[in-house]
Amino acid sequence: MPGAQHPSHVYPLGSRLNEAGRLEVGGCDVVELAAEFGTPAYVVAPDDIRARARAIVRAYGAATPACDVVFASKAFPCTAVYRLLAQEGLGCDVASGGELAMALRGGFSPERIHLHGNAKTREELAHALDVGIGHVIADNTRDLDVLEELLAERPGQVQSILLRIAPGISPATHPSISTGGPNTKFGFSLHDAPAAIARAQDSDRLHVEGLHFHIGSQLMDNAPYQAALEAIAGLGSFPAVNLGGGLGVAYVEADRPPSIEDYVAAKVRAVHDVLGPSVRIVDEPGRALVANAGVTLYTVQSVKHNVDTWVAVDGGMSDNLRPMLYGAVYEAEIADRFGGGTRCNVAGKHCESGDVLVRDADLDDPRPGDILVTPVTGAYGHAMANTYNGAQRPPVVFASGGDARLVVRRETHEDLFTRDV
Repeated sequence: MPGAQHPSHVYPLGSRLNEAGRLEVGGCDVVELAAEFGTPAYVVAPDDIRARARAIVRAYGAATPACDVVFASKAFPCTAVYRLLAQEGLGCDVASGGELAMALRGGFSPERIHLHGNAKTREELAHALDVGIGHVIADNTRDLDVLEELLAERPGQVQSILLRIAPGISPATHPSISTGGPNTKFGFSLHDAPAAIARAQDSDRLHVEGLHFHIGSQLMDNAPYQAALEAIAGLGSFPAVNLGGGLGVAYVEADRPPSIEDYVAAKVRAVHDVLGPSVRIVDEPGRALVANAGVTLYTVQSVKHNVDTWVAVDGGMSDNLRPMLYGAVYEAEIADRFGGGTRCNVAGKHCESGDVLVRDADLDDPRPGDILVTPVTGAYGHAMANTYNGAQRPPVVFASGGDARLVVRRETHEDLFTRDV
């Protein structure tokens, strides 16, 4: 190869193919990273995450004086990622007591944390109150009941809340990640919302700051946000509105999601048009901050030719469950031989015929021992990793400026026994 080249825009910012034709992420040769850290492995460019976080904060700051950007941490609940985004000044959205614990360990101030969930336990809500969490997103009347019961045991404590509303909007995305339609499990329906709002406002222990909605993830169109705001506008005037997240990312080279700047402009314009310019905007990006920052490295174990050609790697649904959950589409390359020539399916090692990471991949003569890379695994790879078939969950490696460091170690067989009694 005559000189360094750049892979497609789905790879982490700053990635390149070096003079030897090998992929570099964060200035690190991924074939060398595979040799050092083993495979499967999540390789993440923290500089990419920082750049995207700064871009969205900058865009909101330029568009409206009253805003707050909150990391939807379910996308990548890793202490090092929490720490990075806390340093960048973001708030944090958590969806469980476990994520709350990780956010606190990662350095987020409790008052910058928002607790979500459609089935919060009493224990989770109690812990949130004990640490002084900034906001609880009330999803149902049970949340209001339990909060008032717990606050009665804490004299003088008042909890700020937002009420999650299902605006009845179903955007163009996979049904599993569409969350604002008329039959969703999340939030108060438009029919039930007025009574819930009135009930919360009558409480002297709850402070209703505003409303929240999240209509879905991986959205490639900004128009539905305006429709959602119009749907909830009749519920009353509030100081703040939380718009959830939703910004889609490019998983394959042909994907062209909205830019961060266009996404922010559309949301701010919609809020100003529907609710007025004085309303404080809260936004919850997750996937959009971390997805393209990560790649997963595998080692090819076997190649067989049936009706199709099957390339089997040493990971699969234990480290990337998304293709099996909702048919998520990924690309793959041989890390030191980018380009096609062999149409094949990239299969995982697990005992399921559905354990297929990439269907109809186009690889350059794959063979056992090759390092295979799938991009855009920074979101919901580590988050959904599991131990099916006794798999050891992969390490997370940060690569920046030509240096790589382990931020989450690989599990061992001994880790599989740590909960035995």
